Amino acid sequence: MRQSTQAERIGSGPTSGGVRLAFIALVLAMLPAVLDQTILATGLPTIASDLGHLSDVSWLVSVYVVAATATTPLWGKLGDRHGHKRLLQIALTTFVVASALCGLAQDMTQLIVLRGLQGVAAGGLMTLAMAAVGDLVSPRERGRYQGYIAATFAVATAVGPLVGGLVVDHASWRWVFYINVPVGAAALVALSTRLSAPTPDRPQQPLDVVGAALLSGATAALLLTCLWGGSRYPWGSAPIVVLVSTMLVLSGLLVARERRTADPIVPLWLLGTPVVAIASAALFLATASLFAVTVFVPVFLQAAAGVSPTKAGLLLVPMMGGVTLSTTLSGRSIARTGRYKRFPIAGLALMTAALVLLGAFASQRSVLATGVGLAVFGLGFGLVTQVLIVAVQNAVERQRLGIATATTSFFRALGGAISAAVLGVVFTSGAGASAQSATLHALDAAARIHITGAVQTVFFAAAPLAAIALVVVMWLPEHPLQTRDALPAPPSPSAEVAQPRDETRSKEVVSR
Repeated sequence: MRQSTQAERIGSGPTSGGVRLAFIALVLAMLPAVLDQTILATGLPTIASDLGHLSDVSWLVSVYVVAATATTPLWGKLGDRHGHKRLLQIALTTFVVASALCGLAQDMTQLIVLRGLQGVAAGGLMTLAMAAVGDLVSPRERGRYQGYIAATFAVATAVGPLVGGLVVDHASWRWVFYINVPVGAAALVALSTRLSAPTPDRPQQPLDVVGAALLSGATAALLLTCLWGGSRYPWGSAPIVVLVSTMLVLSGLLVARERRTADPIVPLWLLGTPVVAIASAALFLATASLFAVTVFVPVFLQAAAGVSPTKAGLLLVPMMGGVTLSTTLSGRSIARTGRYKRFPIAGLALMTAALVLLGAFASQRSVLATGVGLAVFGLGFGLVTQVLIVAVQNAVERQRLGIATATTSFFRALGGAISAAVLGVVFTSGAGASAQSATLHALDAAARIHITGAVQTVFFAAAPLAAIALVVVMWLPEHPLQTRDALPAPPSPSAEVAQPRDETRSKEVVSR
């Protein structure tokens, strides 16, 4: 394919000036999505108090992740078919426009809808940029470059809550969204001028629109079940039964469709590949536990411990410092040795311990204990996500990088969405009606005690998720990372449908 030829030309070496500039452009393209999540974190309580109630916090997070989850596989597939750069530019433009509209929202309903549009665009940003990194460098070097990405994002994530706190304290929460506009504009310029665009061959098969619709519908039904079950509607009520039934029917139709279509939106053989299956399950669980920290630590610090949004942002710095350190060191080690399995095992063990620590000391409302727990969690999380993505990209040929990356991103997003919904129910159930309906500045001592207990329960509920991910990742096959791309060309779509088991095996063959 022409895509491989182009990649070989621009990937002449990891120290190539062209590769470095293209890599910087990709990092800039991913930054708006990262900054949006981190800057928003410290502003959530204030936004909820201004436009609604504290219990609305989970909605603003969930709708974003739901939209991103449902559209991620489609972005990945479109990127493989039409070029990662082109689709990345479309996703980034949509994200910037949605951010500006979020800043103009006049009520909670408008903001929730616009956050959904942001989520649709975000579904493509990270996936397409990560796939484009695969176009630039060999699998062995991706460990180092993915480490650079994670370290850069850790710094951005540390700065984000601080900026968010300063914006909320001294300007308006609306600037939490407006700030994405100049960052996104700069990223668009960088992509246009610095990133070479491998041109894929013209698609021979039509896009699996039916499969995309079935996947989105099944995902939405599942997530709405998690959002509404036990809170808005009883678990055995008619609306929940309808949602579950819809999810099951659409899922069955999706499997039947993907088995027989020539170019499926999510190839079933890919999900049967051991590396992809285990990495996806581990990322699902790890991201689910991450949301207990990113969503509820700011709420805990502001509502229970009584710190300002700015200070709450500063207190997240230890976690980002841990992420920066662990991703940098693990990335260098992977590039040097080609081995990666030990890192997610160690990382998930640290994440489990950190969540137990945060839960144990939550009742004391200790800022120091919270900082220590966040630092340990960051050290662990930095050893998980980027390493597993490298493992997945190493297990497939170049022409499947987009859909392979999108598949793992889908399960990451699904874990975050379900976690935000379920842990949101855990939080609101434990916080009590008085805490849920009160504004942040009107919480009395009793309400703060209820919120403390609710957040403590959230931490203890998330710890087993990280522990299960630890067990899962122990089964991860480890193939030495390649120093160059030598994977075979993909078979014809008809071969995929006819021989899914043999195809799965071929994806596991890695050049040594």
